[in-house]
Amino acid sequence: MKRDQMLPSRRTVLRVAACIGAAAAARMLTAEDTVAPQAPRRAAAPAAGPAAAGPGAPAPRLRPSAYRLEPMTAYTPPRYHIALPPVRRRPFLSMPQLGPRSMVLTFDDGPDPRYTPGILKTLREHDVRAVFFLCGEMATDNRDLLREMQDDGHVIGNHTWTHPQLNKTAPAVIRSEIGRTSEVIEQVTGEPPQWFRAPYGAWNRNVFEIEAEMGMEPLAWTVDSLDWTTPGTPTIIRRVLDGAAPGVVVLSHDAGGDRSQSVAALRTYLPQLLSDGYELKVPPRRR
Repeated sequence: MKRDQMLPSRRTVLRVAACIGAAAAARMLTAEDTVAPQAPRRAAAPAAGPAAAGPGAPAPRLRPSAYRLEPMTAYTPPRYHIALPPVRRRPFLSMPQLGPRSMVLTFDDGPDPRYTPGILKTLREHDVRAVFFLCGEMATDNRDLLREMQDDGHVIGNHTWTHPQLNKTAPAVIRSEIGRTSEVIEQVTGEPPQWFRAPYGAWNRNVFEIEAEMGMEPLAWTVDSLDWTTPGTPTIIRRVLDGAAPGVVVLSHDAGGDRSQSVAALRTYLPQLLSDGYELKVPPRRR
């Protein structure tokens, strides 16, 4: 009787053990499923051993949504978005912050191999820096002049690719006109432009937003020499000297037509401005 009475107890024990084992296995599978998404966290990286931590180790692949949460991985934001300036509602018309007797000379539409070298030569003779707003279709064919501008310390700005009237242009075309020009400037100089001037001074909300997205500030002008109308060298000289004042930004051109009058006028009004105590400066580079 004792043997027969013991058999049910042994079977019962085995059944209980089997149930306990199955439950434990189920808990392990569930725990693995729960923990698996946590594996890529940086805290687990040291467990991979010294080899995985070396400088040549590949970065872990992350889900696209994780780029926003893990900014220090191999992902690098687009260069133009690193220092996004404010979206302006109007361009800068003057720059009084450069000094009490400062002025800014700017030249649009170039570079042109017929006229830009003469302007660069005069600026170099007087150790003066200026801002050149370049059109991409001119810049891409005259890259040596971009390098000369950079070597002389001038500021190189963006003036679109083909000089369209942007306030009557579709946003996609505005983006292409500005973006292509910035690409050429960066290819040649090694850095993207920080200043933009809309052709004809035709800004609108789309232009302000796109130029800011590409890291540029809008710069207009205070004094228009109207040299593009070829009014005569003495007239250009008079307009610049009559408009001279602290913070003034002067608009001239080194391309887009016959600019021989502009080249000749600079040779006269630049030394006169310096003699009158003006300092010809350029906007400082943003960090």
